[in-house]
Amino acid sequence: MRVGMRGRVLSVASECVPLIKTGGLADVVGALPAALAVQGWDMRVLLPCYRNLRAMAADWPDVLVEEGLWGGTGRVLSGEVAGLSVLLLDAPHLYDREGGPYAGRSGDWADNPQRFAALSWVAARLAREGIDGWKPDVLHAHDWQAGLAPAYLAYYGSGGCASVMTVHNIAFQGWAAPWMLGDLRLPVQEFHPDALEYFGQLSSLKAGLVTADRITTVSPTYAAELTRPEYGMGLQGVIAARESRVSGILNGVDTAVWTPKAEPVPYAVGDMGGKAANRAALCATFGLSVSGPLAIVVSRLTDQKGIDLLPKVIPEFVAQGGGLAILGSGDPALEAAMAALADRFPGRVGLRIGYDEALSHQMFAGADAVLVPSRFEPCGLTQMYGLTYGALPVVAAVGGLADTVIHASPAAMATGVATGISFHPTDAVAFGQALRQLVALFADTAAWARVQRNAMTHPVGWEASARAYAALYDGLRR
Repeated sequence: MRVGMRGRVLSVASECVPLIKTGGLADVVGALPAALAVQGWDMRVLLPCYRNLRAMAADWPDVLVEEGLWGGTGRVLSGEVAGLSVLLLDAPHLYDREGGPYAGRSGDWADNPQRFAALSWVAARLAREGIDGWKPDVLHAHDWQAGLAPAYLAYYGSGGCASVMTVHNIAFQGWAAPWMLGDLRLPVQEFHPDALEYFGQLSSLKAGLVTADRITTVSPTYAAELTRPEYGMGLQGVIAARESRVSGILNGVDTAVWTPKAEPVPYAVGDMGGKAANRAALCATFGLSVSGPLAIVVSRLTDQKGIDLLPKVIPEFVAQGGGLAILGSGDPALEAAMAALADRFPGRVGLRIGYDEALSHQMFAGADAVLVPSRFEPCGLTQMYGLTYGALPVVAAVGGLADTVIHASPAAMATGVATGISFHPTDAVAFGQALRQLVALFADTAAWARVQRNAMTHPVGWEASARAYAALYDGLRR
């Protein structure tokens, strides 16, 4: 039930579904506005106007012009896309480039510090001044790309607008050389360890963490983990020092988009016939013939995601009747390792390098299990998609994975609450044991059906998280 208007939020990010996506950040930024509208918060999303967005926004009106924006003029364009109220920072000298949001063919753009400082600078101005009678109560900055926005509010005046900094992944910190301090319009006197200085460098993420009114992470466990050196990536002291202002709020998924009811062969709890048809189609797509559990990996292929563990555990899994379909890209060495695994087990391991949204839906619809062996995982959406589709998550017990998957322990099975399998530590021994448990559970038809039902009825939507964000915003207004 929608409540009355409570306030306005300017959400600032580098990507947002359905406009631009490289990872889960885009899904979250794209889903939050609708979820918060139900809570009475009017959210608009500010993004860079990348090359692929310019044609779409060609007829959008200007609502703000910023001269001298690191080498040129920037215009903020206002429009609506798929129900989202969107503001695009059109600065062709910064964003009109061939390649991705952060890199071209030769690697990261050398001027990324300035490109995302510009986004943050304009965000702070919008927060202070508002546009066309719309002025935000809260600026919500996402990850390092928007980290300077709270800093600019703190150092140049907030205009009464509070700020929230959300850490989606602390491993990416937006480093810049110290000599860029002035160029990035940051005060020289703030270059010290308690403020902007970070091991002799600048970090836009740290700038946001030390200046924002509140900090959030994307799961309660990840919030606690970030105070420890093995997870804090050098920023654990900053998080610990501001712990009273840190909240862990789980992400959700858009259950209107990620639902087996919307797939070409639909199915649902109590009517699982479509699952078998989707599994057969998935096997055909990847050229697989599997008698045991069919698992999938839909992931960036990096060590953080534990992909290097797959060659150590999949041979035994295959020997027990299991099969694996992999979709992802990343580290060239890991791409090669996945290709070698597929070559070693034709008909049992299939591989697609790259990312394909439609194929990922097909994979969740047809899979029996999804593997997420991450060494750290702030929240993770993959395991939530798995829950929704009845593709039981097999996850490392870290971060949001620990917060969203109930391990099929004897106690959880006895009380009927298990939704998947988790393991700890994140190594090949524990992962291999988890896969053996998966094979055994799959062989017990009745037990498998119970856990699958639990998974598919487990709440993964935005309702609870939206209420938590709304309460956070309410507190900042007061």
